[in-house]
Amino acid sequence: MLLQKIATACRCAPLLSVLVLAAIVLGGCQTQAPQKNTPAMQPVSPPDFINLREGDVLKISFPGSPTLDTTQQIRRDGKITLPLVGEVDAAGMSPSALEKKLVDLYAPQLVTKQVTVELESSSFPIYVEGMVLRPGKILSDHPITALEAVMEAGGFDFTKASTRKVKVDRREGTIMKSYTLNLQSVLDGKSSEMFYLEPGDIIYVPERFTMF
Repeated sequence: MLLQKIATACRCAPLLSVLVLAAIVLGGCQTQAPQKNTPAMQPVSPPDFINLREGDVLKISFPGSPTLDTTQQIRRDGKITLPLVGEVDAAGMSPSALEKKLVDLYAPQLVTKQVTVELESSSFPIYVEGMVLRPGKILSDHPITALEAVMEAGGFDFTKASTRKVKVDRREGTIMKSYTLNLQSVLDGKSSEMFYLEPGDIIYVPERFTMF
C-alpha cells in the first residue's frame, strides 16, 4: 500500500509542477491597465519675454531700502524718473533686465543688492491718421474699437472725412493686412458691429471725394 501511494505521488508530481509553472507564467504575462498621463501644464512665458513700453506702469520695490519704493509710468520718451538717480531708460527692456540695471545704479544706497520691478498695468499704442482733428498716437489700457480710437483723436473732421471707408492696417506676423470699415453706419445706429483694435494698428480716415 505504501509503495502504491509513493508511486502515485511521483506520477502526480510532474503534473503539479507543470500546473504551478503555468500559473506563474500566466500571472507574469498579465498586463497592467495603461495609466492615463497627467495633462502637462500649459507653458507660461517667463517675464524675460516681456518688453516694457511707453505707458506701462511699473511698481519698483527695494526690499532693503523701502523708502526708495515708487510707482512710475514709462513716458513717451521711454524713460522713468527715479529718486537719487534721475532719468532711466526703461522702454524695450524686460523687467529682469531693468532690475539688474537699477541694482547697479543704486549700488551705493542699497543695503541688500535687490530690486524688484513689477508690471502693474500696460497700455498699447494705436495710430490714427488722416481726416481727424488730432491725428497721431494714442495709448489705451483697455480694449478699444476703431470708432472709439477716432474719438480719442478728436473725432472726424466732418468737412473732409470719408467715414464710410476708414482703413485699418494691421501687421500679422510678417504680413500687413488692411481692413475697410463703414463707421458711418455705426454712427447712424444702423450697425452695432464693433471692430476692436490690436496694439500697433494704424487707422486712416481718408478724405471724402468731392466733385467740383
